[in-house]
Amino acid sequence: MTAVLDLWRKTSALPLGHRVFSLAFSQKAPYFASIRPRFTVIEPDRAELVIPKRRRVHNHLGTVHAIALCNGLEAAMGALAESTIPRDRRWIPKGMEVAYTAKATTDITCIAETDPGQWTAELGDGYDLPVRVRGVRTDGTVVVEGEIRLWISPRKA
Repeated sequence: MTAVLDLWRKTSALPLGHRVFSLAFSQKAPYFASIRPRFTVIEPDRAELVIPKRRRVHNHLGTVHAIALCNGLEAAMGALAESTIPRDRRWIPKGMEVAYTAKATTDITCIAETDPGQWTAELGDGYDLPVRVRGVRTDGTVVVEGEIRLWISPRKA
């Protein structure tokens, strides 16, 4: 089991454990702290977090701004990747493509998903792995969706 998944399982079993994990995750990658992610699901091939709608992440329209949404999608993808990747491999983001499909007028749930076979493909020198991402309002409306491409390569000995 990976360190991220192990930490998630240990902390989420405790009172306020989701918040403790979310704070620790944000400290490991401090740029995530600006959105105050609240992780709700971390398991192999899936991660979810909530970006609270608050003034600090608003744009001039009073909605959650595009960069905050992308930051949330990347945090969800990172938790998914860390909890899923086999120990003999490593990952690095290679690109992101998203479409903004509706106004982000509420808290936003950011979801990252992959299929199990993607992580055990023939490794060779490395390969691209697409991670499906989307952000959803509390009423179920998708406000952003797209793909984050990872480069999967052998872990150095």
